[in-house]
Amino acid sequence: MTAKTMDPRAIAAWCSYDWGMTAGHAVIDTFIFSVYFSRSVAATPAEGTAAWSAALAAAGLVIALLSPVLGAIADRTGRRKPWIAGFTVIAVAAMLALYGVTPEPASAPLALAGLAVMVAARELALVFYSAMLSSLAPPDHYGRVSGWGFAAGYVGGLACLVLALYGLVKADAPLFGLIGTAAQENVRAVAPLSGLWLALFALPLFFWTPDQPATGLGLRRAAREGLETLWRTLREVRKYRDIAWFLLAAAIYRDGLATLTGFGGLYAAGSFGMSFSEILVFAMMLNVTAALGAAGFAWVDDRIGAKPTIVITLIGLLVFASGILLVHDKGWFWGLSLGLGTFIGPSQAAGRSLLARLAPEGMENEMFGLYGLSGKATAFLGPLALGGVTAATESQRAGMATILVFFLVGLLLMLKVREPVA
Repeated sequence: MTAKTMDPRAIAAWCSYDWGMTAGHAVIDTFIFSVYFSRSVAATPAEGTAAWSAALAAAGLVIALLSPVLGAIADRTGRRKPWIAGFTVIAVAAMLALYGVTPEPASAPLALAGLAVMVAARELALVFYSAMLSSLAPPDHYGRVSGWGFAAGYVGGLACLVLALYGLVKADAPLFGLIGTAAQENVRAVAPLSGLWLALFALPLFFWTPDQPATGLGLRRAAREGLETLWRTLREVRKYRDIAWFLLAAAIYRDGLATLTGFGGLYAAGSFGMSFSEILVFAMMLNVTAALGAAGFAWVDDRIGAKPTIVITLIGLLVFASGILLVHDKGWFWGLSLGLGTFIGPSQAAGRSLLARLAPEGMENEMFGLYGLSGKATAFLGPLALGGVTAATESQRAGMATILVFFLVGLLLMLKVREPVA
């Protein structure tokens, strides 16, 4: 069911969920807790990095297998909030459990299990969360609402990261003396902080964002019909030509984006000698520019369309990423990287709004489930290409250059997509 009008309170509540959800990604997956695990929990940093990556890969496999199946089932049951609520509770519980990861190798299994469960639950919740877009706004406002959600996510993740750093990790009296520093309690506490952050900012969605009506089907019948529908969709993929081309294009360029964000810090440290503190500030600034880009391009999306917006952002990524690979001055690196950041947010936001336009009515959850599958199916290619070229050439710059190929191939595939007229 596509919305005909917009309810500002419902949209603000929807964006609030994105604000809360990205805290775990910023604080646990990427920065503070991942560093704590590799340096203080794992036997060696190298073993820690490998184990952390394996846990993320396991979560990715679960997401790839379950997201299209659960999406198809949810289309038959109608309501999305119960799915979002269930997976949100699981994600919060996993974050709270991570506080028990003490600085010793014996805690490694708990850390890795908590990470995998949190990431899988978070991404599965986002399948149903993203599918709500079509019932929140008319098609000519999908770009704006999607962009606002992504912008809120970037800012929310940054806000929680700053609170975790200066309220816990670097504070003389963490959280006004409520948390101690023995056994790195102040560092471990960033995980439950992220969980409580998610729980708090998820609440408005359940109070003020409307849901689809329930269909009245029992779960068993919904599961059977949902799986039948998913299988029919996969067999009749030619009927969904534009969605298929988009999912393929998105899989490629999103792999490039994930590799860029995952290895950008290593490149900054290795090629420009940036310290950990500098990289942290750098990451915060990238979040700011990504949020500004997502919010600013939201209007462009609705004005010229989601497909042209994605094309523009991919060209911008190609231009700025090429410049970064050519310069050797740290100042130029900073300037070009912040310019690059303005295209990261809108490339993701416009992808969500385009799929909302392409998805047939009544199949939104299934299509966003397939979007989740496509995002994980090729996720190994970017790191594999970067690592292989870096090892073969003994050059970080050559390895990072492989990302340009993913952006270029994604751009060429996007040209085959026909966006429906709003």
